[in-house]
Amino acid sequence: MTHILITRPEGKGAALAQQLEQAGYQASLFPVLKITHLTPSSTELSPLLNADKIIFISQDAVSALSQLKPDINTKAQFYAVGQQTADIIYEQFGVRAAVPKRYDSEGLLALKSLEQVDGCNIVLVKGQAGRPDIAKTLKERGAFLNSCVVYKREPTEELIADWTDHWQTQNVQGIVLTSNAAVDAIFKNVAELELQWLQQCQFYVASERIAAYLQQQKVSLANIHIAAGASDTAMFACINQQGSKMSEQSKPIKAEKTNPTTSNAVPLKKNDVEAKKTTENNKQKVSKVAVLALLISLIVASGVGYEFYRKLNAGKVQNLAVNELSDQNKQLQKELQTLKSAQFNLQQALLDSEKKVAAALNESTAQNQQELKAALQKAQQQGSSLNPQEVTSLQRMAEFKLWAEKDYQGTSAVLKRLDALLSEHPGTIEVRQAIMQDIQTLDSLEPVATEAIYLQLGSVLSSIDDLAFKAVNLPEEVSEVDDSALSEDISDWQQNMSNSWDRFLGMFLTVHQREGEIIAPYLDDQERHLITQRIKLYITQSQDALLNKQASIYFSALSETKRLVSEYFKQDDNSTKMVLKSIASLEKEQLNFNPKVMLKSTEQVKEWVQ
Repeated sequence: MTHILITRPEGKGAALAQQLEQAGYQASLFPVLKITHLTPSSTELSPLLNADKIIFISQDAVSALSQLKPDINTKAQFYAVGQQTADIIYEQFGVRAAVPKRYDSEGLLALKSLEQVDGCNIVLVKGQAGRPDIAKTLKERGAFLNSCVVYKREPTEELIADWTDHWQTQNVQGIVLTSNAAVDAIFKNVAELELQWLQQCQFYVASERIAAYLQQQKVSLANIHIAAGASDTAMFACINQQGSKMSEQSKPIKAEKTNPTTSNAVPLKKNDVEAKKTTENNKQKVSKVAVLALLISLIVASGVGYEFYRKLNAGKVQNLAVNELSDQNKQLQKELQTLKSAQFNLQQALLDSEKKVAAALNESTAQNQQELKAALQKAQQQGSSLNPQEVTSLQRMAEFKLWAEKDYQGTSAVLKRLDALLSEHPGTIEVRQAIMQDIQTLDSLEPVATEAIYLQLGSVLSSIDDLAFKAVNLPEEVSEVDDSALSEDISDWQQNMSNSWDRFLGMFLTVHQREGEIIAPYLDDQERHLITQRIKLYITQSQDALLNKQASIYFSALSETKRLVSEYFKQDDNSTKMVLKSIASLEKEQLNFNPKVMLKSTEQVKEWVQ
């Protein structure tokens, strides 16, 4: 029964193990990594709100981010490396994610919607030190990339010291690997003999990227099988497809005679083949010398026997024949001893040669590993190097939004994106400190509530017609008795003359008498209409000044409005009180349309670029 070892983190390999056991395999769970969720800062999470595209590297990336419950732009285009990751995205965020045909980095980058990303805001949600090729390629295509690291893979601390011996004892034949970190976990600090055993195992990996990384550990490509992805279904299909081949390779090989044209040996590496050829050639030399010595011995023995037999038949002296035969036997023993000594020397030389070959192979392997590690580190540094042009471009965009557009919130958002970009690279502490000071200054600026003030002015304008003028209630005229009437009696001629004189005087001057006190001047309808229209004109002027950001005109028009309302309308009326209260509130508004803000980060960025 083929024994398959599943190294996926705890809780992720049970379903695959069950499928393998149902198919007749022996499956064991041996997690070599553990997943630890990280807590990014608010600065690292802020690009999610303005992102155009969001890429999730794995299922762990989705789970870790969903637990943080960040503000995220659900209208952005979501991407997933695999179908299971896309399913979790829909479950957590309710958004359908784009999935490539090939569940790996190359397949994701081949999507048409990721080919033209110049100027796009892209957020890469990933694990620590994962998928550098995606970030490098998207930056080369002109995207503004922000990495949001939400988890990390670490070797399991509970691994026993002799775990490779344990695997050999359990007759493990196949190992499932789904990340480069798992490769490092099992190949790190492994002894030479254990490394040779590991290199002969069958490996089932989730992508070509892992296969290439596994080859750096001197594992033959013939022992590496690439699945269609990291899902349980893809891994099971890959293992089941190679099951029959593994069963044939796991059978014990019986010793058989070999000939120059036929060989049943397991394919070896180039260096192993050369060492084996050297060993076989040396063995063939030893065998030829032994056969030659044996033939010589037989010929000599035959000659001696024949001579002895002839001498006996000839009747010569037996003592002489015996002496000659004894001398020849001694000579033959010396030759045999010499032959054994030569054989021993050849064997010793062969062992020394094998040791030298093994030492040379070990030295070459160690040197190659060091060179590969150095090349990999250099490539990673080049892939993650910070582009000064991108930093300068973001800083200029922030300055444009501040000075040209007067968009203080937009300027703050651009500076936050620049800070997130610099956070992944060392040597940028001073620049980031200046950026954070600028962000705090911009966030502290409260924008003028233009719309709210405009609507409040409109409310005051609509209330002017409801105001009550200061009316003058004149008292009624005092009724007078007309004593100037002329009498028809002749005897009243004197009184009639007096009354006629009074009428004559009344044609030039008339005095009306009223009861009560006059409080204010009287206004007719035309005067009232003019005052009302003047007040409305001042309010409309305040609205125009507000829209044109002319604070002095705004406050001057409000002051005139307040004076007219206070002078011509009843102060004890509720409508007048409400209008005066609204005007007082409007006069308290801080119309700071053009605050003076200087970006400290501008000089710091220039110095850093130089």
